[in-house]
Amino acid sequence: MGGDPPVDRHKAREIAMKALYQLDVGGGDPFEAVSYLALDDGAAEATRALAERIVEGVMAHRAEIDRHISLRSRDWRLERIAPVDRNILRIAVWELCHRPDVPAPVAIDEAVELAKTYGGQDSSRFVNGILGQLARALAESET
Repeated sequence: MGGDPPVDRHKAREIAMKALYQLDVGGGDPFEAVSYLALDDGAAEATRALAERIVEGVMAHRAEIDRHISLRSRDWRLERIAPVDRNILRIAVWELCHRPDVPAPVAIDEAVELAKTYGGQDSSRFVNGILGQLARALAESET
């Protein structure tokens, strides 16, 4: 049979989050970071390509994405949100707003899982709350 290994969407999100975190905290080229992280992780080419697509999408729509997050993070300025949480949110908001092929519950569940793995004690609840608000607002605007 053979063929290319399937895309690991969770791994792609994880690589993209790490690359966006690196850009957010220390600068640098996020695409070099994606390449390095994918290679270091042994990710398939298709997984690396999806991670790059995620990073590209988040960077292209960052102002809009950050507005969505800021509107829903009462009492927390964007700069005060932990960088890991901020970048997990950015990926999920991009998926919710710009990836109709990704169901909202999947985007939210993936973000919550990343927050459980990489965030602080309350990160998963925080991420879930913001994304839940956005998903409801987007669903209401479609009707």
